[in-house]
Order: sequence, then C-alpha cells, then structure tokens
Amino acid sequence: MAIIASVLAVAGVGCLLTSTRGLAVLLFGAAAGFWLLPDLGGGGDGPSGFAVAAQPRPAPKAEFRNAGGKHLTLADFRGRVVLLNIWATWCGPCRSEMPSLDRLQAMHQGDGLTVLAVSVDDGGSPAVRRFFQQSGVRNLALYLDADGATARAFGASSIPTTLLIDREGNVVGSLVGAMQWDSPDALALIRHYLDG
Repeated sequence: MAIIASVLAVAGVGCLLTSTRGLAVLLFGAAAGFWLLPDLGGGGDGPSGFAVAAQPRPAPKAEFRNAGGKHLTLADFRGRVVLLNIWATWCGPCRSEMPSLDRLQAMHQGDGLTVLAVSVDDGGSPAVRRFFQQSGVRNLALYLDADGATARAFGASSIPTTLLIDREGNVVGSLVGAMQWDSPDALALIRHYLDG
C-alpha cells in the first residue's frame, strides 16, 4: 500500500508542476487514503474486502452534525462499537448498501453497536431524509459531513468508505466500497468486537 501511495503522490507532484491542480488534489487525496487507512488490499481476516488493521490506532478527531445541527465527534460514542460509514445519496454503491446498514443497526440496537452513516451530501439533511424515506431506512440516525471534515480526517478518497472503531475509540479495520453488512461474515466480524 505504501508503494501505491508513493506513486500517487509522485504523480500528484507532477500534476502540480504542470499546473493541473484539480488532478493533483485527487491524486494527493488517493495517496492519503492509502497512507492513512489500514491495509486496503483485503488481506486481513475479515469479510471479503474488509481489511483488519494489524495495529489498531486511535480514530482521528472528526466533527460532524446530527439532524438537529448539533456538532458531534466520535468521543460522543465512546464505549460503543462504531461502524462509521462515509457515504452520499448520489453514490450508487452507497445507496445499495444502506438498507443492509439499516438492518445491521436494527439487529444490534441494544447491544452496544452504533452505525454512523455520515453523509457528505451538499444538499444536507433534506436529501438524506428523502433518500431514507424512499428506501425504507428507519433505524439509522441522520448525520452530516457537508464540509468533508470527517472524510478528510480519515483520508477517505472515495465513497463508500467504512471504518470499524472499537469501544476504546481505536480504528480496527476498514473497507473501501460497498458490502452487505448483514451477511454472515459481516455479522461475525461485528459480533467479535461487540463481545471483545
């Protein structure tokens, strides 16, 4: 992963030298994702594509808002296992996995899991509310990251990006891309951290 990050960063420098700033920003963002997120190659022992961190690390301070506009951080959820999903209503893979995240939250409502589906939509809460209603999402709370602070803090260069955070606030794994979060493998992974 470090090699890929380095290649992307060098390409970003090349774009800066040729005044292609937009492409440089994308390349640097992708490089940051490979440097900051745990091994994204799917080599861990989690469900397909989910990379379990070899060394859990403290989650960065990331601020987002709830539906009422209150500013929150991950510290507000300390003591719970958190599945942080960075997504948007305009993202097809995000839309396809949201019902399984909703079912996952329903299954574990009372046993210490919080699914934080944090939207990066520019349209804010109306766009997310509309999508939740149309999709029958009833168990997820609405969280917003309209300025991208959470996505940047975690180096998420594409969406959906999901991070699993243990009860002590450490990132223990990640996934870039969509997954069925109520599949047997995903449920076993979540149960491992809930019981740990």
